[in-house]
Amino acid sequence: MAALTQAAVENALRGWTEPHLGEDLVTAGAVSGIRVDGGRVEVTLELGFPVERYRRALVEAVREHLRGVGADDVSVEVRWAVSAHQVQAALKPMEGVKNVIAVASAKGGVGKSTSAVNLALALAAEGAKVGLLDADIYGPSLPRMMGIEGQRPQSPDNKSILPLTAHGVAVMSIGVLVKQEEAMVWRGPMVTQALTQLLNDTRWGELDYLVIDLPPGTGDIQLTLAQRVPVAGSVIVTTPQDIATLDARRGIRMFQKVKVPVLGVLENMALHVCSNCGHEEHVFGAGGGQQLADAEGVALLGSMPLDIGIREQTDAGQPTVVADPDGRVAGLYREAALRAAARLSRQAEAGASRFPNIQVDED
Repeated sequence: MAALTQAAVENALRGWTEPHLGEDLVTAGAVSGIRVDGGRVEVTLELGFPVERYRRALVEAVREHLRGVGADDVSVEVRWAVSAHQVQAALKPMEGVKNVIAVASAKGGVGKSTSAVNLALALAAEGAKVGLLDADIYGPSLPRMMGIEGQRPQSPDNKSILPLTAHGVAVMSIGVLVKQEEAMVWRGPMVTQALTQLLNDTRWGELDYLVIDLPPGTGDIQLTLAQRVPVAGSVIVTTPQDIATLDARRGIRMFQKVKVPVLGVLENMALHVCSNCGHEEHVFGAGGGQQLADAEGVALLGSMPLDIGIREQTDAGQPTVVADPDGRVAGLYREAALRAAARLSRQAEAGASRFPNIQVDED
């Protein structure tokens, strides 16, 4: 058998697709070092998204793949660091906040807030510093979902606000500033001003990701977000039925118009499994999320089941990712979060030139 070479190892790595990046590690620029000594191979990976929980599975997958091409002993070191990525052309990233991710749906009732909460917690579980902003001024739901109802944030200088912390995530919502039963009878300008203040007056500290849970629709809040908030990427939440995917398509087009990258589609309520007999049924139709993603040229981040546990855990202030971290549903949320973060990591970093280099030949 021919001796293993660095080129052979690199070529072998090109033959394995990392499932979250959607491409091989070499093409993704994640291989920072390869060392070959006889049958021993040492590989160093540097990723742009958090992988604390995923690290072990990634290492084992790379080891197994390289053993298959003749490596006797494989050592894999995985490092990661989150960078700030480009936002809308007229804006620059927030100070201290590397990336803002908007979670949106053009239709209500599709589980957007539940998705935003679990995606944020999943990123935190992978080691990232994460914040969560409730941008639904009329119907704030994050205080209950995150288990912080009744708590009030502090203001150290009567100008700024310290976010509340729940499950290791910094949280801010209008729901922790007003009485629970108080109706927000505000016109559009007041709502957009409230959102701007919540975002800018909160002392977020140093964050890798700030996840913003948007209200449904494509109105004032969404327009304010596009014009004033530096967003690095968005996640569109839908359910499989045609009426929901039709509205979700409008959400995708909205972000495309304002030059905010769509990281992918998250499909909710994709499959119901009867807790008594185990019968599986696509209550809201099958494949709608995948069809939407394919039609719009974006990724399908994941398909979540219609599961009573998701609702019960979130209503109790213990979302699925923290209530049952090793369960199947929490695993699906983590996979979706990793796919979103991995795709964001492949975008241009903040400060990178938006224009091509132009060379003029003198001949």
